[in-house]
Amino acid sequence: MSTDQPVPSFPTSLGTSEGTTITLLGQDLARDLMGNVSFGELAYWLITLQRPTPQQTRLFETVLLGLADHGFTPTAIAARLTYLSAPDAIQGALAAGILGGGSRFLGVTEDTGRFLAGVLQAAGPLPADDEGWDALAVRAVADCMGVDGTGAGRFVPGLGHPVHKEGDPRTPRIIGIAREEGLYGPHLALFEAIGRVHPQVLGKRLPLNGAGVSGAALADLGLPLELLRGVVLLARCAGLLGHIAEEIRRPIANSIYMTVDRHAEYIPPIPNGPDAT
Repeated sequence: MSTDQPVPSFPTSLGTSEGTTITLLGQDLARDLMGNVSFGELAYWLITLQRPTPQQTRLFETVLLGLADHGFTPTAIAARLTYLSAPDAIQGALAAGILGGGSRFLGVTEDTGRFLAGVLQAAGPLPADDEGWDALAVRAVADCMGVDGTGAGRFVPGLGHPVHKEGDPRTPRIIGIAREEGLYGPHLALFEAIGRVHPQVLGKRLPLNGAGVSGAALADLGLPLELLRGVVLLARCAGLLGHIAEEIRRPIANSIYMTVDRHAEYIPPIPNGPDAT
């Protein structure tokens, strides 16, 4: 009986290395890709295993730019404070900011993409005109908000913004570029329809936010829904690195820490309250 053990195999369509070459996506990294392919193009290619067209690259990179930074968000503050605590481990500061990408900050892109895709999947044949899209959007918003008594009473992903009350400047730009490049698809059409009709369901007007329109655009680009938040984190990593670089040049994290610490006020726990042990 042979005692030979089978040679293990670990297939990949991404990257491999030999003694003098590196192969990435079936291309010679040094000869074919470096200097010829943008980072955004490469990221799209790695995710989908399909090289994007120039039109797809432009829209994808537009989304990345729109998601890279949005000021002193909790994720940026977390990164700066972690760098203050551990300046010897920049990976910890980046990780702290990335780990804050959840349902309230950064997760809206994925939530919107999934919401729109679910509505479209259940809708059957797609509407042929704005009137049809508006009718579909009314049903989607009403079902989501539970205004008919049967829904879950959830917020509609992509509606509203804590800062841009009158309109998120990223939203029309992303939609415009999608139209220019022939990549305006059903997710963006439904998202725009939600923007038109939601006041008649909710009784108030909310802006379509940039995170939501990014989810719609990425879904129209064909990116897997389960990876949409990863695309957001890819973009935000650049912004977090910028915050850390600025923290090195012009630090503010210690002021944040001291402001909170010096203004901490002890209060006795309320008996049987949520802070009681």
